[in-house]
Amino acid sequence: MIARLIPHPGLSAFLVLTWVLLTNSVSLNTLVLALLLGLAIPVLTASYWPDRPRLRSPVRLLCYIGLVVWDVIVANFQVARIILFMPHDQIRSAWITVPIDLPSPEALAMLAGTITLTPGTLTADVSADRKALLIHCLHAPDPDATRDDIKQRYEARLQRIFA
Repeated sequence: MIARLIPHPGLSAFLVLTWVLLTNSVSLNTLVLALLLGLAIPVLTASYWPDRPRLRSPVRLLCYIGLVVWDVIVANFQVARIILFMPHDQIRSAWITVPIDLPSPEALAMLAGTITLTPGTLTADVSADRKALLIHCLHAPDPDATRDDIKQRYEARLQRIFA
């Protein structure tokens, strides 16, 4: 019975927290609406999630989120340095194909989102078989090193997080 009312408890909690943060208010009205949204959205979208992603370790997921936040902060400074101080003719933009071996579509979406969130990189396309990402990098003097860094820094962690 509870599983039908709250099919995705983690998503429900995330939606409630997100709504409260977006409204920047902790009034009774805000909490009631947040709870309604947190309960209704997962129920209405449950049919689109036939196989819920399994997390091996929620603690590793939190560590991954911390890593991504840190990388976004660092990348902001790196992109600013490239744009402000690097001569235009020395910027080496590149399109990089990164082969992917992730176990679930959710993990792939998280990797693509991580790359896009990080300033200076953008996930442009996913191959039809979901085995490769096409990424644009603002400055990648060594595209192979960039590809390897993405695989080691992000993909390997996501493989350990998702079953």
